[in-house]
Amino acid sequence: MEYKIKTGQGQTEVFLSGRMTFADHEKFRHVIAAFEGPLGHQMVFDLDGLDFVDSSGLGMFIIARDTALKRNLEFKIRGARDDVKRLITVAKFHKMFDIED
Repeated sequence: MEYKIKTGQGQTEVFLSGRMTFADHEKFRHVIAAFEGPLGHQMVFDLDGLDFVDSSGLGMFIIARDTALKRNLEFKIRGARDDVKRLITVAKFHKMFDIED
């Protein structure tokens, strides 16, 4: 997994690309470290460049959401496509997350 973090006014975007697996757990800690901002600041995970995610990757999304909630930040996922979108749908993440196309 590769990532790029872009912080703007009112939101921080995390662009994920490649394959997200258990092996990326340490990298993901660096992503979580970027979860800062005032009350209501949005953390947006953009998955457009993500080609694959395994069950550990799905767990990392839950960790990200929980971290955002603890810090009073909004959390959103957007841009999932192909296999990643199918897995997110099968896992019923639409019930736990704010998901945009």
